[in-house]
Amino acid sequence: MTLSFSQLQAQLKPEWGREHDGNGVDFDLLMLPSLSVDPAQIALITGAHNYEERQLFSLIRLRDPGVRIIYVTSKLLPDLVVDAVLELLPGVPTSHARRRLHLFDADDASARPLTAKLLERPALLARLKELLRPGRSFIACYVVTELEKRLSEVLQVPLLGTDPALSYWGSKAGSRALFARCGVPHPPGSPLVHDLDALAEATAELWEAHPDLQRCVIKLNEGISGEGNAPLELAPLQLEGLSGGERRRCLRKALEGIPMPPPQWRDLVSQQGALVEAWLAGGEALNSPSVQGTIHPGGTVEVLSTHEQILGGPTGQTYLGCRFPAEDPYRLELMRHGEAVGKALAAEGALERYAIDFIARRFGERWDVQAIEVNLRQGGTTHPTMALRAITTGLLDPGSGLFLSPTGQPVHYVASDNIVDPRLRGLLPLDLVDIVAEAGLHYDPARLQGSVFHLLGCLSEFGKLGMTSLGG
Repeated sequence: MTLSFSQLQAQLKPEWGREHDGNGVDFDLLMLPSLSVDPAQIALITGAHNYEERQLFSLIRLRDPGVRIIYVTSKLLPDLVVDAVLELLPGVPTSHARRRLHLFDADDASARPLTAKLLERPALLARLKELLRPGRSFIACYVVTELEKRLSEVLQVPLLGTDPALSYWGSKAGSRALFARCGVPHPPGSPLVHDLDALAEATAELWEAHPDLQRCVIKLNEGISGEGNAPLELAPLQLEGLSGGERRRCLRKALEGIPMPPPQWRDLVSQQGALVEAWLAGGEALNSPSVQGTIHPGGTVEVLSTHEQILGGPTGQTYLGCRFPAEDPYRLELMRHGEAVGKALAAEGALERYAIDFIARRFGERWDVQAIEVNLRQGGTTHPTMALRAITTGLLDPGSGLFLSPTGQPVHYVASDNIVDPRLRGLLPLDLVDIVAEAGLHYDPARLQGSVFHLLGCLSEFGKLGMTSLGG
């Protein structure tokens, strides 16, 4: 009998969601790092298909000797890239972990999602299905869309992730609804609209309710990494001197020129909707923290980490990297809000990773923390956290929000996917390994400091790589 997606998810076991459970777990994990998101957003990312390497830190699960991992990519991963991660795992010989790791690829470097490529290759799917033991296998992925849902049903293997039917809760409008339900502070904003006239009306109403507002931000409902956000300067428009109709016409004209990264963003407004939010300004300091959590099968919520996000790009809204953990004055507040939203998501049926982005402003000794959006997927902070947990065997202390090594030493890190320099072009991964070794930059487990690298597939062609630098 062929089972539906929901029937398959009912087979998921609580221990399958926990890294290094240590209780004799025995399962097969199909790791599917497919970037199944809007092609317009992916087109903005240099070397996008190489981002499939980021989930290699999920090999942390191989620390449990009963775990096997089947890792699928668009193009075959070089042995050096894989072994560089395996050699970081403490407590398990690299050879033992390698025997339990099975690598497959679709031999297709096109920009389409990896999952779509797999669904076009029945022979490859048959080989995967032959490896996955019935009743003891599940799929994990970057994001769950209808493609991943279909793959789960084709393979008849449950997927540990949120059903795409619940994707509303990861949109901009759904995020605002969750914050309101959980009592989490968030900026004033509008409902979802689907054309520029309605967006001008929503912007006018927001300004009329808050006439001291100098700037607002327009958000596509399904934008990722800040690429669907654009600021709109209100002060130069002198809205206070206009009638209601003039104000709306002025805003309508101004909206046509906002610097939204996707060139076809007006079409996306019609397709997915957009909203307007107040731009939070003022204060003596401004940070962009976030909190990450996971929802285990059965509904248990675990807060995993907090970060300070490093933003940049043309509008200052693009995610470039992060620092762990978030600042001390509001770290525990982030964790409380993260747990509350996680429980609300669990009640809706969500599973696995989620994250919440915030804006934090300091006024004297007080920090004002406002939630911005929820992400129902793995993100830019997922793989650095995986790396930290993989190579230190430590734990997050819920009382402080610090990550403590087994000896009780706090460990911090800075991470980025966007280290770009023309001088890096032409370097092979092996060249980088040699440079890092000679400079003494590699991770040293005895000192709990050093750097680990990813996105090595981007190095030679684009002069780009990712790096997580750890220290006490």
